[in-house]
Amino acid sequence: MTQRLLPVVALAATLLAPARAQAQASGPETPTAPAAPAADKPQPWYRPRHVVLQTAGGLGMISAGAGYAYFNDKVETDILLGYVPKKFAGSTLSLASAKFIYSPFTLRLAEKWQLKPLSVGAYFSYTHGTLNDEERGQYTRDYYWWSSDTRYGPLAGGRITYVRPTKANARPRNVSFYYDLSTNDLYLQSYVTNTKGLSLGQILVLGLGLKADF
Repeated sequence: MTQRLLPVVALAATLLAPARAQAQASGPETPTAPAAPAADKPQPWYRPRHVVLQTAGGLGMISAGAGYAYFNDKVETDILLGYVPKKFAGSTLSLASAKFIYSPFTLRLAEKWQLKPLSVGAYFSYTHGTLNDEERGQYTRDYYWWSSDTRYGPLAGGRITYVRPTKANARPRNVSFYYDLSTNDLYLQSYVTNTKGLSLGQILVLGLGLKADF
């Protein structure tokens, strides 16, 4: 019986010898490093870049919304919904607005502070709840030569930004305080036709707001 097993054992030793030699040559097994955590997936193009909160500026006593940034953060589009209580306007007003802003340059004040000293652009707003909306037929269609619910006009302002660390996907998390000086088509028309009775200060509207990247 023993003589019959000897050829089998010898054959097995011959087959295993190369594998054993290779394992000894390669040395001890190197532990595998843990895999790095995967970075956040890129966000879809339609996802807003920042949220906005503003007071005054012709867009409502308080307005909020979201916006997008393009061309190395030099161009922005903000969409806002605003609100004015009845006790301040005679009727409750709700506004939908769009702002288009261009900031040609940015100054770095410190490691975590930036300044955009000049931003220019335009805005458009629609107001629901004006006097013409309260009672159908209250005013004839041609009573006003101007629209009572649609306004548009230029704006200019500036912004100071606190720079926060970026996310894993390199999206910024900055927080900014800004101001806007704006006017609208009705105010401009009134000023042009009555320069002696109105000053520029009387047709400008101040808006203050915050922007937060996310």
